[in-house]
Parts: sequence; structure tokens; C-alpha cells
Amino acid sequence: MSQAPESLRALLTNLIDYAGLYPPAALSLPVALSNYKQYLASPESWILNRLVLPVSELDNITVGENWRVTLLVNDEPGALQQQVESLETKLPRKLSLPTYCEAPLHCINGAFAKVRTGGLTPNAIPMPAEIAEFLCDAAARRVPFKATAGLHHPIRGRHPLTYAADSPQAIMHGFINVFVAAAFAWQGIDGAAVVGVLQECDPQSFEFLDDALTWRGRHLKTKQIAAARRDFAHSFGSCSFEEPISDLKALAWLK
Repeated sequence: MSQAPESLRALLTNLIDYAGLYPPAALSLPVALSNYKQYLASPESWILNRLVLPVSELDNITVGENWRVTLLVNDEPGALQQQVESLETKLPRKLSLPTYCEAPLHCINGAFAKVRTGGLTPNAIPMPAEIAEFLCDAAARRVPFKATAGLHHPIRGRHPLTYAADSPQAIMHGFINVFVAAAFAWQGIDGAAVVGVLQECDPQSFEFLDDALTWRGRHLKTKQIAAARRDFAHSFGSCSFEEPISDLKALAWLK
């Protein structure tokens, strides 16, 4: 198992839902399934969460016994294999399994939220203030969430938005920024500080210790991070698992 300080381990455990079928990777089904199986056997498997699949593909595959699946659906899917743990939909209500709803927070009824944090074009990327507003509102409502799109890198910075040679570039949100900001929001920190965490571009401003993380004089205990992840900031979907891991190692946060 790869090594990390306990506060970072609390932040990263089961954080990434692997969505290799979706853009910008847009891998074939066999390749995406093979990758997920490979990642489950890797030293970084503790960071991996569910495999993201559309309901239309479920009958075309053999799901591994130790796989965990989140299924994109338009409505109630009916009977499912036991490895399917959650559903994702644009409906604002809970279905037969724990459900992440890509819908306005105030409309969501008995379910979790799903927020987009990026896209394939610069105008698809929400401003830090928009994400901060979502995080603070969701925390106040005690509505857990997952994020999707655009969180390929740990820290906010300028990157290509796709893997094409002529890809547009833009400032992308960092998944460390988003989930540290979420943990602070869960603890009731003021909105301006949440925006500040999301805007942070200097990785050295984050210090991960065994008992806590610090950011510019503010602290979160490891047990607070773990509670925020368990009860509020569940995961994010990414079409790449290797890119986030590679970046964490480049920062020497993961060894």
C-alpha cells in the first residue's frame, strides 16, 4: 500500500470513482473494465471507489465479485446485481439505492447531490465562488454530495481540458482544493475562507500531518476530515485514475 500522512489518507480514501468510459478519456468498455480491475490490484487501490457505468452497459459485462459500481440511470432501473451500490440521475429524488442527483439542491428530496466542477471547454468550469456557494449550502442543508468532471489534478492550475494535441487550456479546479474546502464547509467555516481554499494554487500552502492538515493558519483534525468524507463529501468521478495518482506522487504527498 502506498504511504501518506494520516490526514491525507483520510482525505483520499475511496475518493475517486473511475469513469473511464466518459470524456475526455472516452475509453472502450473492455479497456475501462480492464483498467478498473488493474487499479483494484494496485498499491493505490485504497484511493479507488466505484466504477461508473451507464445502465445500458450493465447487461454486457461480467461484474467482478469485489467490484463496486455506481450506475447512471434516467429512472428506476429495477433489479440489480449486488455490486451496484449507488445510482446517479438528473431526477431530484432518491431511487431504490442511494442516489446522487444532478439537480438544484433545494429540489433534492431524500437523496444526495451531484455537482459539476469542470468540463471539456473553459466555459464549462464553474467559478470558485459558485462551488463555494454549493458547498456551504449543501453543508448547511446536511446534503452529502459527489463531484464530477474536471478534477484530474490535486491543485488548482492551468491544464489542457482534453487529451487532444490542440486541446484548449484553462484554470481547472484541484480535487485537494475541493475536498479540503468541503471539509472546512462541513465544520462551518465562513464562505470567504471556502472560496480561498478553492482559489489556492500553491501546493505548499497545504500541510498534511498525521493528526491534522493545515492551510494558511487554519486546521482540520484528521478525525474531522474523516467525518466530512463519511457524512458529506463522498467522492468525485474522473475518467482517469492514473493522472491524479501521478500528480500526488509528483508532489511527494504519496509515496
